[in-house]
Amino acid sequence: MKRYRLILLSAVLSVGLVAGACGRSGSDSENSTADPAKAASAACSKTTLEATDIGVSADTITVEVMADTGSALAPGLFQGNVDAMNAYAKYVNANGGIGCRQLKVEAWDSKLDPTESKNGIINACKTAVAMVGGNALFNPDTSVLNTCVDKAGVATGLPDYAALANDINEQCAPTAFIIQAVAESCTTLTGVRDLKAFVGTFEFYKTLAPSINALFLVPGDLPTTIQSATYQIAAAKQVGINVTDAMKVSGRAEQAAFTTYVQAIKASNDNMVYNGSNDVAMTKMRKEAAAQGLDSVKIWGCSLACYTENFKAQGTAVEGTYVWMQFLPFEEASSNAANQAYVTASNGKPDAFGAQAWQAGMAFKATIDSIVATKGANGITRAAILETMKTLKFDADGWIGARVGQKVFSECMVMMQMQGGKFIRVTPKEVGKLDCNPKYIATVKIDPQEAAKSVK
Repeated sequence: MKRYRLILLSAVLSVGLVAGACGRSGSDSENSTADPAKAASAACSKTTLEATDIGVSADTITVEVMADTGSALAPGLFQGNVDAMNAYAKYVNANGGIGCRQLKVEAWDSKLDPTESKNGIINACKTAVAMVGGNALFNPDTSVLNTCVDKAGVATGLPDYAALANDINEQCAPTAFIIQAVAESCTTLTGVRDLKAFVGTFEFYKTLAPSINALFLVPGDLPTTIQSATYQIAAAKQVGINVTDAMKVSGRAEQAAFTTYVQAIKASNDNMVYNGSNDVAMTKMRKEAAAQGLDSVKIWGCSLACYTENFKAQGTAVEGTYVWMQFLPFEEASSNAANQAYVTASNGKPDAFGAQAWQAGMAFKATIDSIVATKGANGITRAAILETMKTLKFDADGWIGARVGQKVFSECMVMMQMQGGKFIRVTPKEVGKLDCNPKYIATVKIDPQEAAKSVK
């Protein structure tokens, strides 16, 4: 079952991970939430609290975290999101609460099932003021997000602070604030259209070799995962990477199946392999390449999906693999208070997807702080949340790049490399810094469904 997580994790990583702008350290970040937070705290002692909307009582604010945790295909897939939100509630409640109240978290298991994803939204509409920190891969019917009625019976919509939204319908929902980047332009969701992709990683790889021939490993068990890789491949070609092959890899594949990819690498004389799947696939790829004496590959690249303790434990088998992310890494948590708070709350076992959930929780709290500062503690309603999120300035206290609004695509990264059994920062060199550049975002014009047909 764990092997099946390969295709599921990779489906959400080809479009980027968190939204941001120019890099700055956690210590010198302009904390966009500091003043509203102080004003909100001061307002708490001056107000007789009331129940103001569904999910907002006189003493609690209830949110729902919906994540794929109980599917038989991938048990515990995004348990990190649920754990992070529960930990965030404890952290917030121990440090003054939220909106003059205590934060309460309800969990909904979407089970990799579109029906359960819709049911989770329906449940949140009835019990929570917002959805926060969620990660449900198959979420095609998000209509309730737009039509959910508030306490007064008005269809104001349900705020959705998603840690990650793989489904394009959730990405483009008008009530959604996405921590993970939104690739879609959201003008149309079919046919040839503009799609964004992060190319900062490929610009970095180009500094390692004068010319690059690359094999792309594409998660191949589901049509949606193949499609989500196509615009990343197109963007790589656009910036000068010669993609010789794009080949599907199954989550069920044993190491012997990777012989096919080794043969393709030899046939094309590839000097780079980019793994669009997770740590399990990359480990098998590296081990099979070594078993067959393949030495032409100079660049082994992977996304945040390889940023795991399991991958690190592989030691020399994965030595030299590059892993990129769009938030400050856990290894340098001491350089950023928000990062440190999450690592500490996770009992020293932080999860990459859990980090995004914690960041979503921070964005929700920043919204509530802003509302309390301007409208008072009894001004917290879904309508106020939705209005405030449209222009929310947020950088997770310097953990991610600065961003404004709901639909943002990251232009920031940190590149790590496996060295001596550890993830070591490669670029930028300075601890606590993100490398940000508008040129790291490319726009490609393709039809992902049609482009998927060319993946072998």
